[in-house]
Amino acid sequence: MASPAAALPPARHDFYWLRSFIAGGVAGCCAKTTTAPLDRVKILLQAHNHHYKHLGVFSTLCAVPKKEGYLGLYKGNGAMMIRIFPYGAIQFMAFDQYKKVIKKQLGISGHVHRLMAGSMAGITAVICTYPLDMVRVRLAFQVKGEHRYMGIIHAFKMIYTKEGGFRGFYRGLMPTVVGMAPYAGFSFFTFGTLKSIGLAQAPNLLGRPSLDNPDVLVLKTHVNLLCGGIAGAIAQTISYPLDVTRRRMQLGAVLPDSEKCLTMVQTLKYVYQQHGIRRGLYRGLSLNYIRCIPSQAVAFTTYELMKQFLHLN
Repeated sequence: MASPAAALPPARHDFYWLRSFIAGGVAGCCAKTTTAPLDRVKILLQAHNHHYKHLGVFSTLCAVPKKEGYLGLYKGNGAMMIRIFPYGAIQFMAFDQYKKVIKKQLGISGHVHRLMAGSMAGITAVICTYPLDMVRVRLAFQVKGEHRYMGIIHAFKMIYTKEGGFRGFYRGLMPTVVGMAPYAGFSFFTFGTLKSIGLAQAPNLLGRPSLDNPDVLVLKTHVNLLCGGIAGAIAQTISYPLDVTRRRMQLGAVLPDSEKCLTMVQTLKYVYQQHGIRRGLYRGLSLNYIRCIPSQAVAFTTYELMKQFLHLN
């Protein structure tokens, strides 16, 4: 079987990285749009917003539209889309490149190189797009009538001038990087492993020829969705406490107890001491399952479809 590079005409091969970038960006945007309301509720619960801290996941989903209108469920989503296209694009493209480098340069293949490449791709994407995530979180945490930031540009200006310049945009980066390594690693690892096992053990039942290359087998759409959902659930369970830590550090001066959450270790200890494991470090996890399972399912499925549409197989 010819390699993807060899199968492409020279012109198409020249733009392989660009098409891979676009495929990842579209996949990320589709995934996040699907779950944007759940993402807003998760931020409100994780940081114990005083308007909603006494409520649960589903009661908060009902309370936000009553207090802020239905568009309140999508607050911060504009900043999310600006961030998530490059984030998804960099993550998926970097995963493919890191996988090749690890296999060729280090001689590591099989399931391990997926775990390593996924972790490295996630960290790369986070570092490149972290300031946009910071702004999105600040906007999503605001409640109608108590706006501190008037929009994306105003939030950038305020954080830069009031919170130490560029350093202010990277508050909470360490727990994000530490949490992203297992999250992205296990997400790509689980999906890739399930895909390879499925196509090897039951190719006729679970697979079909790729639209752009009949010699390549791909998973059927419903199987893609299932594998992506499982991958998201496993990855979230492992990395969730660090996600809570990251959100509280990102919100920084917005919270009254910000001086107790200056470092990753301080924040982990403070959340654990004040709220425990279930109501602190894993607060909002039930929502995250509801959010991340369809999100990862849509992300991986869209990326697999975009690969065929853009002739990447």
